[in-house]
Amino acid sequence: MLRACTLDFGGSWDDHLNLIEFSYNNSYHDSIKMTPFEVLYGRKCRSSVCWTDVGERQLLGPELVTQTVDIVKTIRSHLQAAQDRQKMWADKHRRILEFQPGDHMFLKISSTKGTIRFGTRGKLSPRYIGPFDILEKVGNVSYRLALPPTLEGVHNVFHVSQLRRYVSDPSHILDHSEITIGPTLRIEQKPVGILDRREKVLRNRIIPLV
Repeated sequence: MLRACTLDFGGSWDDHLNLIEFSYNNSYHDSIKMTPFEVLYGRKCRSSVCWTDVGERQLLGPELVTQTVDIVKTIRSHLQAAQDRQKMWADKHRRILEFQPGDHMFLKISSTKGTIRFGTRGKLSPRYIGPFDILEKVGNVSYRLALPPTLEGVHNVFHVSQLRRYVSDPSHILDHSEITIGPTLRIEQKPVGILDRREKVLRNRIIPLV
């Protein structure tokens, strides 16, 4: 809704934020089958847009309590139905992942939380660190990892969605320490080995690729 208003109002969209908020709070939401204003106050909004409509009877005392309870029950049923639909679609693409104690796992970290929890910085930092060994299974979807002493301040129980199985390769080690950048803001990289060679033929020249 905000994007649509930005296109309509052009450069003065921020002057209409109060109207955008009003429109959102009085728009019908399919998940709760009513507007957010009705959910909060138990009645429809009487604004200048609908002053020509016939007024509603004001409820007081037990009638107001009864109506509020009925609205809450209706909202809960609609929200539960929406959650069930979302769960049904999510379960169609969900895989059941199970690991065993002793398995080597990569641990997924985010570019934002990684700075605080794991000491890595920026969007170019590795998406996974490790590998770490699984100590035990905690609950149905969580595992306890054997973290190194440098991560002693991090809780060692993680959801299965943050884990990725490590295929054994002694030369494949991802360090979670920060990448050192020189004064020229360039990272010096040294090739480990040449795996393959080929040539890319263009119209006027040939480019060797390694």
